[in-house]
Amino acid sequence: MKYYSTNKQAPEVDLQTAVVKGLAIDKGLYMPENIKRFPDSFFEKITEMSFQEIAYEVALAFFGEDIDSATLKGIVYDALSFETPVVPVIGSIYSLELFHGPTLAFKDVGARFMARILGYFIKKQGITDVNVLVATSGDTGSAVANGFLGVDGIHVYVLYPKGKVSAIQECQFTTLGQNITALEIDGAFDDCQALVKAAFLDEDLNEKLRLTSANSINVARFLPQAFYYFNAYAQLRRRGIKDDIVVCVPSGNFGNLTAGLIAKKMGLPIRRFIAANNKNDIFLQYLLTGFYNPKPSVQTLANAMDVGDPSNFVRILDLFHHKHELITQVITGFSCPDESIRETVKTCYESTGYLLDPHGACGYLALLEKLQPNETGVFLETAHPAKFKETIEDIIQKPVNIPEKLQEFRKGTKQSIELSKNFLELKTYLLKTN
Repeated sequence: MKYYSTNKQAPEVDLQTAVVKGLAIDKGLYMPENIKRFPDSFFEKITEMSFQEIAYEVALAFFGEDIDSATLKGIVYDALSFETPVVPVIGSIYSLELFHGPTLAFKDVGARFMARILGYFIKKQGITDVNVLVATSGDTGSAVANGFLGVDGIHVYVLYPKGKVSAIQECQFTTLGQNITALEIDGAFDDCQALVKAAFLDEDLNEKLRLTSANSINVARFLPQAFYYFNAYAQLRRRGIKDDIVVCVPSGNFGNLTAGLIAKKMGLPIRRFIAANNKNDIFLQYLLTGFYNPKPSVQTLANAMDVGDPSNFVRILDLFHHKHELITQVITGFSCPDESIRETVKTCYESTGYLLDPHGACGYLALLEKLQPNETGVFLETAHPAKFKETIEDIIQKPVNIPEKLQEFRKGTKQSIELSKNFLELKTYLLKTN
């Protein structure tokens, strides 16, 4: 399959080029040329399929023309080699728990999938010196670092905003060593993301280094997140629910929501989406006004959503042919400030016993306020609340149990390189260390 740039000023490329390059030469993001629509019969039998079987069928639709079926099946099953996401019900609202991977965050699947895809292509090309740059506002860095840990021929540089990720998130990518380097940037997430994009577009840097991204910029990172939506539907349908489903996605860089929109275009019976922002509600303002006005992000309790200029906004525009009226027919927005996050976590815990993380709280509250009669609401609980231990304990005034997976990360020693948000400093460092 061919992949085109959202800016339409670059040649179409094959999957290998899209994955290895990450960003198109015209600064656009790659999109699949075709989005396969599944027949109704697929959804009628989906309840009889495992998560891995469902994901493999979805993966075939995007990657099957470029990777042989046996290899692709191995990649999918390896990426999903942990507990299947579950869908507990909280009152009348369903939570799709996406924190059962190695770093207890939803990005584990996409990161591990991309690591295997990229590893496959660089081995095929005989390349041994690929540098992955990834900006993180919290969970992306840990998921990518652990997904790529020990992969031959690849070195990962995680750029994260100093003092703006939780302590547990930070230790998940600063204590690994090996082929993982943490770069502690004196700035916000938007500065980290700008540095990564600047690196991809710097001719001198790209002439001397092989660079790619593991952010949702990369098609191999964001497309596998579509697996989750199909799995959620299968679990709901097993409970007799198949119509009028509304999915609420806590949204930062909008890769996850974009994957859901693609799943809908593939025929998945989702009625509509709600994009839940924290105080960084640039997308909500776009939905309300039709004008996109990016601005510097502000720090919130839901730090993984602290994004002031979402990269995947251009993909959403592309999916709907840049027509605001079409976007608003499918997506509504919601903004959840810190005080609402606190109240939602506290109230939900006290009334139901279910402990939300700050991001899931935004999604849960959005459904409470925006769900219409006869609709079934599902929100994505994107990370385990223990990843925000101090914040959650302050809200509920009780200790939060830390899963063993997170306990292990806390035993390591922090290793990071401090840099300013000046691109020249990053460029110099990369050239010096390669």
